[in-house]
Amino acid sequence: MQEEKSRILEILNELSDRIDPKGKEISIILAAGHGKRIKSEKAKMLHEIWGKPSVWRVCEAVLIGLSSQNQVIVVGKKAIDVAQALGRRKNRIFVFQDEQRGTGDAVKVALENPALSSFEGDVYIFPGDMGLLSKYTVRKFKKNFKSYHCEMLVMTGVFEGKIEDNYYGRIIKPKSDRDRILEINEYKDILAMNKSQSHIVIFHGQKEYLSREDLLHIREFNTGVYAFKQQPLKKYINLVTADNVQGEIYVTDLIKIFNDHGLAVYSSPVENNDYVVAFNVKSVLKQMEETFRSMVYERLKDIITIDDPDDFFIAEETVEKIVAMDKRLGALDIRIGKGVHIGKNIQLGRGLVVKRNAQLTGNVKIGDNVTIGENVTLSTFSAQVIEIGKNTHIFGGNIIKGNVKLGNNVNVESGVRITGSSEFPVIIGNNVLIKGMTYIFGSIIEDDLLVVHSIIQNQYVEKVVKKNGEIQPIKYILPHPEGLDSISDLKNRRTIQ
Repeated sequence: MQEEKSRILEILNELSDRIDPKGKEISIILAAGHGKRIKSEKAKMLHEIWGKPSVWRVCEAVLIGLSSQNQVIVVGKKAIDVAQALGRRKNRIFVFQDEQRGTGDAVKVALENPALSSFEGDVYIFPGDMGLLSKYTVRKFKKNFKSYHCEMLVMTGVFEGKIEDNYYGRIIKPKSDRDRILEINEYKDILAMNKSQSHIVIFHGQKEYLSREDLLHIREFNTGVYAFKQQPLKKYINLVTADNVQGEIYVTDLIKIFNDHGLAVYSSPVENNDYVVAFNVKSVLKQMEETFRSMVYERLKDIITIDDPDDFFIAEETVEKIVAMDKRLGALDIRIGKGVHIGKNIQLGRGLVVKRNAQLTGNVKIGDNVTIGENVTLSTFSAQVIEIGKNTHIFGGNIIKGNVKLGNNVNVESGVRITGSSEFPVIIGNNVLIKGMTYIFGSIIEDDLLVVHSIIQNQYVEKVVKKNGEIQPIKYILPHPEGLDSISDLKNRRTIQ
């Protein structure tokens, strides 16, 4: 066990940089949870939302929103997987929470790391499973913390569903000051209360009594995002205990501790609750994916045509390219069919039609007025490129992989497979028609040719013009058969038996 821990610490150290002690902000990303309820061998934080791990999305939003590269990623279960997925980055360090004892313990582990010993700026804490968090939400939260003049700020939301479905911690505020927070009561602790019991809160000497039902019906909830002044956080974090139903150390217990010591704790409500959802189960993760798809659709719905708003994928990087094209060129006339998947390194042309269930991944450059048929697959490895010339039509079901260049006005009818390797790319000239059950690998085909029912491997196919002016078609080019001695007539075998 100690050997495994030593290996983890060694890898985390290799992936860690150093904290800038002169920075004004630092973020702590809580990514140690193993997520039993997600029921997966994959680390919870590596479950993807719109093609990227949740924890990666949180780290990026926080880095940009805070305008600070200082990050501490707290990892635990599947620590190496999470750290390697995020990778090494300037001013980022990884710390290991050996035993998951709650958010408060994770923050203690982060603060005790020697890399933070001389850091004196503000501390922001974010859960790694809040994959819809945006840079704008983070930026506004930081702005509020600067302007509120408090020692702790809590990002809050308002639960809009059925009360019995609200598993979040409830925000308890005094009636006389609706910006201040006195406590956060966790859902399981509220359920454990006796129905006849009252919870007492005190503000400026005034007592308020809240029943179990009163607490359950509070709709303002804790998102798990916090901002702290560094000195009081370090001073009081060790006062937090595990005196609760779950036996864990909660960051939220600092709220009462801060209030008891005359420090101010304020709330910062979010504008859209959808952006601060965190997941523990597959159904919530699916909802988050659907929310992200809706966000993408809203950005693109008046720029291109998307046949089914509930069933498509266009990577964010490609979305940005489309938006930029719209600003630069105006009308794009791009149409995306139901179930289409378009990856991040796809360059689209005007007048593009991508039909139902086509898959475009890797590096693909598409000219103007191209049609890609149903169930077509275009894919490359990282160092390869598929280039498709203008006015080209790739019919349904075809597969094109690797280093491939198709010229202008090419028609690739159904039943065709084209593969180009890094050593032997495929280059197909202009005005070429390819049809029938044809396979082309690592070959060059000149302009204006017809290729039918052929297997062409590592060949140069030349355009030959007959005396009558017709171009010689390429038909039924098949390699010599192998393994004929393994084949015999089935009737003869039955006679022998």
